[in-house]
Amino acid sequence: MLAACGGQPEQPPPAPPPTPPSTSAPAATTTAKAPVWQVGARPLPRRPDGFGQVLPTPAPLVERSLPTADLLPPPAGDRYASTVEPVPARVLARSTWRPECPVPSGQLRYLTMSFWGFDGRAHTGEMLVNASVAAQVTKAFGELYAARFPIEEMRVTRADELDAPPTGDGNNTGAFVCRPVRGQTTWSAHASGLAVDVNPFCNPYVKGDLVLPELASAYTDRGRERPGMILPGGPVVRAFTAAGWTWGGTWTSPKDIMHFSATGN
Repeated sequence: MLAACGGQPEQPPPAPPPTPPSTSAPAATTTAKAPVWQVGARPLPRRPDGFGQVLPTPAPLVERSLPTADLLPPPAGDRYASTVEPVPARVLARSTWRPECPVPSGQLRYLTMSFWGFDGRAHTGEMLVNASVAAQVTKAFGELYAARFPIEEMRVTRADELDAPPTGDGNNTGAFVCRPVRGQTTWSAHASGLAVDVNPFCNPYVKGDLVLPELASAYTDRGRERPGMILPGGPVVRAFTAAGWTWGGTWTSPKDIMHFSATGN
C-alpha cells in the first residue's frame, strides 16, 4: 500500500487472535516426479529407406542414465545368477519367433541373467539365444556383472516391435530377433539366436548417414567415454572375444558397435 502524504501515520489494526492449533495432521501432498525421458513415446518421421530420420540426440540422452524397470524379480543378493531352460510357451508367444524363422523353436533357450542397471541396482534380465551358445552367453554376462558394467534393459523383443513406428531411443540388450540383416533380405545372425546387441543406444550402428538408434548420434563420438559404452579392450569386448565371437565395432562399414556374433556376421 502507498503511505498517505502528510498528517499522522495510520495506526496498524489490532492483531487477530492466535489461531488454535489444528487437531488433525495436514493432508500429505506428493508430487510424482516426471521421468527424464519416456522411451518409445515419440515416433520419428521415416526416411525413404524406412528407417527413422536421424536427428540430434535430445539433451536428456546425451549422458544417458535411465532407470531400469524390473520385469522379473531382482536377484536375492549381489551375486550373479543365471538360468538356462527351453523357451516357455508364454515367452515364445510374445517373441518374434514364427515357423519361417531359420531356427526351430526347440533349438532356442530362455536365459535369465543378473545385470547392473545405470541406477546402480542389480536386476534380472531375460534373453533368447541358440542352445549352442547359451553357456557362452551366460558366462560372458557373468563377467560383465563382475565388472559392474551397466546395462539399461534386457528383455525378449516382442513381435509388435518389428512393425512399430521408429522412435530412435531404444536401449534394449538382446539376442534373438527374427529379422533380416539391416537393409537386406538375408537372415541376420540374430534370427538364429547367434548374435547379441549390448546397450544399442550407447553403442550405435553407423553406415553412411544412417545411425541406429536414430537419436544416438551423440554416441558416435567414441573418444568421449560414458557409462555403458563398449570400448576396445573393455569388459564387453574381452568377454565375447574370449568366447570366439566377432565384434561389429571392428568393422569398417557398417560399424556395428553394439553387435557381437558367434557366426562372424
